[in-house]
Amino acid sequence: MKIKPGVLAIIPITVSFVALGSWGLSVTTNQAHDSGKNARVAISHALPRMDANHLDAKVIEVTYPPGASSPAHSHPCAVFGYVAEGTIRSQVNDEPERVYKVGETFYEAPNGAHRVSANASQTEPAKLIAFFVCDQEGPITVAIPASKQANHK
Repeated sequence: MKIKPGVLAIIPITVSFVALGSWGLSVTTNQAHDSGKNARVAISHALPRMDANHLDAKVIEVTYPPGASSPAHSHPCAVFGYVAEGTIRSQVNDEPERVYKVGETFYEAPNGAHRVSANASQTEPAKLIAFFVCDQEGPITVAIPASKQANHK
């Protein structure tokens, strides 16, 4: 796949699963990894209560060319983000804008207004891996109307 300069690339990878009970997702790691120096918990965050009868996980690779950004949007699902390359500028709701570097992670609660999502560099590409945990069908990204973008403060 060839990506044109200045064009945001989103590569989806979908993994579906069924979870038992109403508590959502539970992840268990291999005990051999827990005691070694080659593994770390990159992020851990409680998930909101979800419908465990229809859970869906998606891993999305987002590539930002230098200076590129995404329009304001929201996600109806919980999102875990991991910066795989470069630096990412991000602002959700009215929280302060943050810059995340390679190896850093973040969590976005469902339906937060993602007002800034951009490559922080004008010269180097950036890559973000987003892990979505959803309990409903539909799009994982929803545009924020311009009227709500202007009146957010």
